[in-house]
Amino acid sequence: MTANVTARAGPSDPAQALSDAALLELSRRKPERFGEIYDRYVAEIHAYLGRRLDRQAADDLTAEVFLAAFKKRETFDSGRGEVRAWLYGFATNLIALHRRAETRRLAALQRSAGVHRAPEDGHEERVVTRVDAVSAQGRLAAELRALSDGDRDVLLLSALGELSHEEVAQALDIPYGTVGSRLSRVRKKLRAALGSVNPLNGGTDG
Repeated sequence: MTANVTARAGPSDPAQALSDAALLELSRRKPERFGEIYDRYVAEIHAYLGRRLDRQAADDLTAEVFLAAFKKRETFDSGRGEVRAWLYGFATNLIALHRRAETRRLAALQRSAGVHRAPEDGHEERVVTRVDAVSAQGRLAAELRALSDGDRDVLLLSALGELSHEEVAQALDIPYGTVGSRLSRVRKKLRAALGSVNPLNGGTDG
């Protein structure tokens, strides 16, 4: 599916660049200016979808995210948050329609942890590091599969999308406190299962 949104070059002077919210407001009167929102965030949204699903799905769904946002640009309220988090909300809604694809991807990552190709270079230390990383990836995939959809969305918006608690709350339309409690619970579970090898430790809000 191809969005009917054309990328446009922004102003040559960065100091004259409009904020996301101002640009989205302008696009209500001048639809072609929405292309600048697309330019600013298409790579980021595509990368997030690719990590949640796969490259092919990201190619297909990225256009749908921006098409949905374009159609609903009149509903954006700058008083409730930022354009970036608003776009991640559309991405999350589309991921929800492809849960089976995400589950299959996590299952494949989990299975791949048990398949180690014999190295040809003979560098044992490098090999051990590589095998440990694959094993950790497999264990992480298993833990992510076990999470509820809501907990997984909160965790991955924070860890992969690098959204703040406030942005996650906006993207999912849930209370700020719910984001904090879910992240705390999920991270505690992952630390117990994976320890120091957990690549999703941390986050923008601690």
